[in-house]
Amino acid sequence: MRFARWLYLVAGVYGVLIVLPDYFLEEKLGRDYPPPINHPEFFYGFVGTALVWQIVYLMVGIDPRRYRPMMIPTALAKLSFGIACVVLYAQDRLSLSFLLIVTPDLIFGVLFIIAFFKTAPTPRT
Repeated sequence: MRFARWLYLVAGVYGVLIVLPDYFLEEKLGRDYPPPINHPEFFYGFVGTALVWQIVYLMVGIDPRRYRPMMIPTALAKLSFGIACVVLYAQDRLSLSFLLIVTPDLIFGVLFIIAFFKTAPTPRT
């Protein structure tokens, strides 16, 4: 359980530090990765949803045994984004630099699956 606790706390803190600045980077991202963002509602919706997931990771890290069932969707959240980026890179629709930025998501996704199996379920009363 210690593995899951530290893993989820590190993932949550790391994620907050990575995602939170995006709220202030819309214009820069539009310049660095053209075209400019033309649907800011989708951009900010993605950033907000990603930030909420970081809070979920922190919650799981506080009590992994209690929130063990949430480890499955947390792994799916990380892997769905990471795998989509790998496919986009293979189709030459994503830069290598962005793929490297996404690599921690893939690693966390795999580690979340390992944490699920290493964490004993809460006994039923």
